[in-house]
Amino acid sequence: MTITGFTNGTSADVPVQRFEVFTGTGRRRDWSDEEKDRIVAESYSGEMSVSAVARRHGLSPGQLFTWRRQARSQAQQDSPPMFVAAVIDRPVEPSPTLRKTITRSALPVAAIELEVGGAVVRIASGTDSATIAAVIQALKAPS
Repeated sequence: MTITGFTNGTSADVPVQRFEVFTGTGRRRDWSDEEKDRIVAESYSGEMSVSAVARRHGLSPGQLFTWRRQARSQAQQDSPPMFVAAVIDRPVEPSPTLRKTITRSALPVAAIELEVGGAVVRIASGTDSATIAAVIQALKAPS
């Protein structure tokens, strides 16, 4: 078979070495949300790289990364905020007469007070961040 005008040779009678046939309408593919979720979950499995998962499904890696970013932003919008309202009360300065009766064994006034699931945690000013992180981690642990 020869095609004139589409060969790299100088003669019009040079046989075709590569011939591609494009079928279909060439329109964009329409992925269902379930298919996207399944592909995104597969890309997070760690068994294959994101690029390998994209190639396996006939996607460009950029498209899969976009789907992953959209899934993360959707998850952030659906989840409630992780912060709670904080109320800061300034400690009342004791009167000068009470100041003389305070002993050294008195606990310092709490700078931060957390109430989580019925537990009240008071954190004094000057507490190191490692201790605060350990307390918060313990509060997050399932009972």
